[in-house]
Amino acid sequence: FAINTSPHLLYNRLSTPSGLAEWFADDVNLSGKVFTFIWEGTQLKAEIIEKKDNKSIKFNWLKDGNNQNIFFSFRIIVHELTSELTLQVVEQLEKSEDIEEATSLWISQIGELKRILGV
Repeated sequence: FAINTSPHLLYNRLSTPSGLAEWFADDVNLSGKVFTFIWEGTQLKAEIIEKKDNKSIKFNWLKDGNNQNIFFSFRIIVHELTSELTLQVVEQLEKSEDIEEATSLWISQIGELKRILGV
């Protein structure tokens, strides 16, 4: 996704509870490395497993406090020639999940992120 903003501003929206609560979930809490995402009363937990300031962050979904090897990650890419900023989203899905549905959801969510950023 092309996003016309600074890496720092975008990274803040991808890596902090307040930033993620603006566009990704209804509410987000953080305890240590574990984020709790809340949507309409449903809670899901994810642990940060990789983090590079202003470049990338990777979350692993937890189930009953255990690692599921199901993740989502954000990578900020600044193109050298054009200085254009791109956000790459990668999600490892469970086999039973629908790729088209997940893609549609990410397009909608990133649209909300762009709206929040004013781009």
